[in-house]
Amino acid sequence: MKKINRRSFINGIVATGIVLQIPDTVLGMFPAKAKTVKAGLITDLHHDIMHDGAERLEAFLADVRKSNPDFIMQMGDFAYPNDKNKPLIDRFNNAHPTALHVIGNHDTDNGHTKAQCLEYYKMPARYYTKEVNGVRFIVLDGNDKGSPTRKSGYPSYINDEQKLWLQQQLKEINKPIVVVSHQPLAGELAVDNAAEIQEILSAAADKILVAINGHTHIDSHVLIKNINYVHINSASYFWVGGKYKHNSYPEEIHKKHEWIAYTCPYQDALFTMLTINPASGTIHIEGRKSNWVGASPAQLNYVEQSAIAPGKEIVPFISKRNIKVTRNSK
Repeated sequence: MKKINRRSFINGIVATGIVLQIPDTVLGMFPAKAKTVKAGLITDLHHDIMHDGAERLEAFLADVRKSNPDFIMQMGDFAYPNDKNKPLIDRFNNAHPTALHVIGNHDTDNGHTKAQCLEYYKMPARYYTKEVNGVRFIVLDGNDKGSPTRKSGYPSYINDEQKLWLQQQLKEINKPIVVVSHQPLAGELAVDNAAEIQEILSAAADKILVAINGHTHIDSHVLIKNINYVHINSASYFWVGGKYKHNSYPEEIHKKHEWIAYTCPYQDALFTMLTINPASGTIHIEGRKSNWVGASPAQLNYVEQSAIAPGKEIVPFISKRNIKVTRNSK
C-alpha cells in the first residue's frame, strides 16, 4: 500500500502536479463531449453532538447555492432520523433536486434504526446506485453485522449479501464508477473485510474513478492496486475521547452538549466539491481550511491511533487533491 501524506501531496501539486495510477480505460466509457460532474459532499456533521450543527449545514448549503453542483450528498453520521431532527434533515433534502445520503454508524445510536434512516432521509435502500451525468455512484452500507473478526465496538463490515450485490454491480455497469461509503474501505479504521473488498474493487479498476469515505475525521489518501481511496474530513471535529476530555467552548455550551468535550472542534464547517472532468481526465477535490477551537490534538499530546498523527492526517482542513486519470494496466 502506498500512502500519500498531506505534505508530500501538496508539495507535489505545487512542483509538478500529481499523477496517480488510475487506468484511463475508464475515460473511454464517457460519451463524446461528456458533461463535467460536480458533487457537493459533507460528512460527519454529528448534529446531535455539536451545538452548531445547523449553522455548519447552512454554511455547506450556502456554498452549494454558489457552486451549483449536480447533486449533494451527506456521507453519514448526519443527524438522528427522528421528528426532532426532521427540520434539519428536510433542509438538506430540499436544498437540491438530487440530495443523497449514506448511513453512518452513529445514525442508528440511541435506538434509532436503518428503517428510520430510509424513511427520514428518503433513501431508496441502505445500499444503492445513482447515475449522474453518465457516472454511476455506488453507495455502500458499512454497518453490517456478522464480521468473524469483530471483537467490540460498532459493526464495520460488508456482509456476503451486499458483497455479492457489489460484485454484480461492478460486472454489469459499463460506465465510470465512484464508490462511496461511510466507513473506509482502505486505510485507517477500514471495514473488517477491507482486504477482500479491495480485491473486488481492484478487479474492476478499469471502471472505478475513486472511492471516497467519511467516518475517520481525518484528511488522508491511500492508493491500493490502482484504486484511490480518499478520506473526506468531518464537517465538525476530530474525536479524541475521554482520556483527552477538555472544554473548547464556554461552560454553558458544554453543559448542554456534554460530548463536545471529547472532541477537538473545527472553527468552521468543512466540506468539499468533488469534480469529475472527462475532458481533462481529472478528478478534483476542493480544499477547505479551518482552525482548531481551543486545544488541538497536538497540544493534548494525542497518540491513540498509531497510523495517524496530529499535523499529518489529523488536521482542521480538507486538502486540495487533483487526481489525473492516466494510462496504466492492472
